[in-house]
Amino acid sequence: MDRNGLRTASRRVVLCALLAAMMTVLQLAMAPLPNIEPVSLLVLVYALVFGRDVFYIIFTFVLLEGLVHGFHLWWVSYLYVWPLWAGAVLLLGRGREKPPLLWAVASGAFGLSFGALCALPYLAGGPWAALSYWVAGIPFDLVHCVGNFFLTLALEGPLCRLLTGARGKLGR
Repeated sequence: MDRNGLRTASRRVVLCALLAAMMTVLQLAMAPLPNIEPVSLLVLVYALVFGRDVFYIIFTFVLLEGLVHGFHLWWVSYLYVWPLWAGAVLLLGRGREKPPLLWAVASGAFGLSFGALCALPYLAGGPWAALSYWVAGIPFDLVHCVGNFFLTLALEGPLCRLLTGARGKLGR
């Protein structure tokens, strides 16, 4: 790898680490508000702006979550829930630019389905364990849905423009 390639790769690693750290810090800052979180929005924006590099950011974030909160059963779900959301955004985002309302509805739907997706590791305890985990969390999923919808509606456009400009300055 030549010198410019190494510099570009180094910038990419630093940028992904910085964006994952920002996601972690913002999530911790908003932790007092149950299921109102910026992670869904940031995964959406990172996927739209940085494409497949979003997966580096996500897995760094998931590792940080485990280091901060501990590696428990809920952590396993983060290994597939956030990449699944990013993949859905990448698929939905193909082609021309989408209206903010579409992203807000998609983000709200993701928030509503979050508990069901996170219940899958609890199948190890049997289907009733997974079902009870999911049903008990439905009120939080409703809050997650509404929070995602309004955060995305308000901030997706401005954050995409801001990060697209920053990406251009980094030479990506």
